[in-house]
Amino acid sequence: MSTRQTADDAVHENAAQDVVAVEADDTAIETVNRLEAHTGDGIRHRAFTALVFDHDDNVLLARRAPGKRLWGSYWDGTVASHPAEGQSQEEATRERLAEELGITDDQYHDLRVTDRFEYKRYFENAGVEHEVCAVLQLTLSEVDLEPDREEVAGLLWVPYDRLRNSPEDYRQLRLCPWFEIAMRRDL
Repeated sequence: MSTRQTADDAVHENAAQDVVAVEADDTAIETVNRLEAHTGDGIRHRAFTALVFDHDDNVLLARRAPGKRLWGSYWDGTVASHPAEGQSQEEATRERLAEELGITDDQYHDLRVTDRFEYKRYFENAGVEHEVCAVLQLTLSEVDLEPDREEVAGLLWVPYDRLRNSPEDYRQLRLCPWFEIAMRRDL
């Protein structure tokens, strides 16, 4: 066990997963333990956030389940995670949409990467995110959703332009840092 891990971290589900460590330009270096990547000073790694829109330009926000190790109960873009080694951002997004919300390929169209940025943020005393984050966007045509309550504590459709241009209207929502960054950039 690393000196950066506690006994509780050693049994955390993230300890059994890997992420792809990357250079600042998103060039893969190696796979590293997901928990190690999110503790101490962190290890820069590949991640994504996907923003699901409806045909009226509302974005679907998902409230992270309270049991999440980092940013539990915060509001996020629709799904966010890390692609596995050899997995494209689009493949990873499709997988998370299905796992977290029960969204299948036939419910959306126009899945594409629209942006990429690097950021680093610490969360309380629990860990850190140091990621090169791809932003993906898609349009949902079928809104029948079946959220996994282990992952998602709530869903909220919000007018995207209003959220982006008047975030003070939504200050009661604690937003995940990667979503706040993605939202303020051009899609």
